[in-house]
Amino acid sequence: MIRPGRGQYGYERALFRAGLSPVAGADEAGRGACAGPLVAAAVVLDPNRPIKGLDDSKALTARQRERLHGEIMARAVAVATVRVEHDECDRLGMHQADLHALRRAVARLEVPPSFVLTDGFPVDGLGVPGLGIWKGDKVAACVSAASIVAKVTRDAIMTQYDEEYPHYGFAIHKGYCTAAHQAALEEHGPCDIHRWCFDNVVRTARVGSS
Repeated sequence: MIRPGRGQYGYERALFRAGLSPVAGADEAGRGACAGPLVAAAVVLDPNRPIKGLDDSKALTARQRERLHGEIMARAVAVATVRVEHDECDRLGMHQADLHALRRAVARLEVPPSFVLTDGFPVDGLGVPGLGIWKGDKVAACVSAASIVAKVTRDAIMTQYDEEYPHYGFAIHKGYCTAAHQAALEEHGPCDIHRWCFDNVVRTARVGSS
């Protein structure tokens, strides 16, 4: 049983007591972006070597994420990331792309988990039992760690794309649907890494071709 107030490692420790160890957390970054890849990460942490300051990656500053990313990579039992390109997101649809990425990230872990925690919704096809947790990236340490790894990895990818496609401001908004990004889309039209499964991308392409 997982009791309130047990901290972010409460889930891992409870599952360990139940004989379900190691425990992996999995999360993604970029699902709501209309450009660039979706990135998923899976992380197995050692509950006996806690990392302080873990949180939902969106609640942290870029500097905090970078610091925690370094600690996670140095101290985690296992870490894996998966990149799903924009065209595969279009082909699968975002929800299926999300599920596909999370499964692949867990499968790539060098230490196979006995149980998987995911953020928000359960993921089938993992090969082991799992649990989707509401706000998992805030309440479960391994999911928080996966959230941070996915976010830092994807931000670096989008910053690199900013050099290739300088008109869109990818280094700033990372491909999410901000007002500045939409203005750039309306002025320049979609580029090669935009996702056509997003209505705002399709609309700007139609405007540009009219």
